[in-house]
Amino acid sequence: MGETGAATHSTTKGSPDPASLALAARGSTSMVTRGSPVGGQAPDEAVARSAAAAALGPATFGRFYEEHFTALVRLAVLLTGSPEVAADLVQDCFVRLHGHWAGVRQPLPYVRRSVVHACASHHRGAARARRQRAEPVTTTTELGADELGDALAKLPGKQRAAIVLRFYDDLSEDDIARTLRCRPATVRSLVHRGLAELRRVIEP
Repeated sequence: MGETGAATHSTTKGSPDPASLALAARGSTSMVTRGSPVGGQAPDEAVARSAAAAALGPATFGRFYEEHFTALVRLAVLLTGSPEVAADLVQDCFVRLHGHWAGVRQPLPYVRRSVVHACASHHRGAARARRQRAEPVTTTTELGADELGDALAKLPGKQRAAIVLRFYDDLSEDDIARTLRCRPATVRSLVHRGLAELRRVIEP
């Protein structure tokens, strides 16, 4: 777990407990587990992805893909609400990473940042499409009936990303700041406001 001050973990009385939040987040993406189909893929499709990754380049890239693909899809599911969209976005991010593999010194932060920004771009594109069709914003989410997961899906993009990266990915404020390209103080504010909104939605 990234090291942060005790104040980062503390929440006001009645706010969602960070440990409960992390457990609920993991539960809401339980359909994406190591060795299980990702994004609705059949097992043979998952095997095909693995074979494709191994053929892309050096063995180190193939191993990196195998070690981190599923976890990054879980992250993307929490940010998009769709296992299918999440798997596609993460796959695209790995393709881009492969193109820069030789020059990337820290591939995990690099691809994690790519995934977070790809998810944000997906939401912006979906919002534009809704405006063009004059469709109302739907509150339906594919995260499941879990109350906390549903509330998480309704947070603004950056608040949701900060909460997920802090309590699901266990990143430090500095690491989250680098991922979101903002200051650590902004991360603290995003987490604080996000937890307050979760508390408002969940508690009557």
